[in-house]
Amino acid sequence: MSNKSTRRSVCQVLAQTLGLAAASAVSFPAALWAQAFPERPIKLVVPFPPGGSTDVIARLLSQRLSDALKSTVVVENRPGVGSLLGTHSVAKAAPDGYTLVVAANPAIAPGPLMRNSMPYDPLKDFTHIVLLGTFPNGFVVRHDHPARTMAEFVAMAKARPGAMNYASAGLGSSGFLTGELLKQAAGIDMVHVPYKGSGPAITDLMGGQLDGMFESLVTATGYVRSGKLRLLSISGEKRSTSFPEVPALNEVVPGVSGSAWFGISAPARLPAEIARRLQIEIQSIINAPDMQTRLSDLGMTPLPLGGADYLAFIQAESRKWGPIINAGRISVE
Repeated sequence: MSNKSTRRSVCQVLAQTLGLAAASAVSFPAALWAQAFPERPIKLVVPFPPGGSTDVIARLLSQRLSDALKSTVVVENRPGVGSLLGTHSVAKAAPDGYTLVVAANPAIAPGPLMRNSMPYDPLKDFTHIVLLGTFPNGFVVRHDHPARTMAEFVAMAKARPGAMNYASAGLGSSGFLTGELLKQAAGIDMVHVPYKGSGPAITDLMGGQLDGMFESLVTATGYVRSGKLRLLSISGEKRSTSFPEVPALNEVVPGVSGSAWFGISAPARLPAEIARRLQIEIQSIINAPDMQTRLSDLGMTPLPLGGADYLAFIQAESRKWGPIINAGRISVE
């Protein structure tokens, strides 16, 4: 082999070696960062007050995630402005994996469609890591209401346009939106009575001032079990394991379903390796049999969709509810 050929071969080997080294230099820090993460406590922002079902589930998750990551996960409640306050604080945080948020329908989808302006973009300003699950509502009536089934209630509403009403925990709530979808799909005219929270609405429902109400199963179960309220249907896609004898709403009026939902999200531009690690750990926690039972007891339907599937779920929620919101000119401002 000539000296020129030898020099060319050596140069080629050096170039290939340097190229591999450069590639390793790019990929190694990211991989090393993912392996080292976390090196300090993680903050999980709950944009709702303490004590609610969202807060309870966040604390259950934080305990198990702390064990899985071998690092403390601290829950911080930051309620306000329909969960926008706490959610916005996370959108502005550093994308390093140390600040997460329990994302939910009022702040991500379809809630923003009911507001004239938003302090953040619910898709572009977040890395949506994993969906936790959905919370179906139950449609309840007082114990002595003449409608014994959901089909009977719908028939009564059709026979008396504008004479019957239903309540929800407030404008923009999942119960309110499900009620509006029911009205459109069933062709009935009911008056919506919004309340600031469930407590006053349930009191009026039991007192006979209201015909019906969409309420979370977590809250409604005690009243139903005690005989104070009657459960006519479940708003989720399928029947509840807690009330297998009660039909899903879409069995009575096809195409009608609606649930609140919660997931874990982080600021935009979170490194993919960190997002993937968090997704895997959280999915493993949610899929554990004892956790599934605990979440079901709290009224949640576990649905740990990760990454692209979680994002697709959010986009589907906006597509589903957008026409309902536009047709009803619904605004929470």
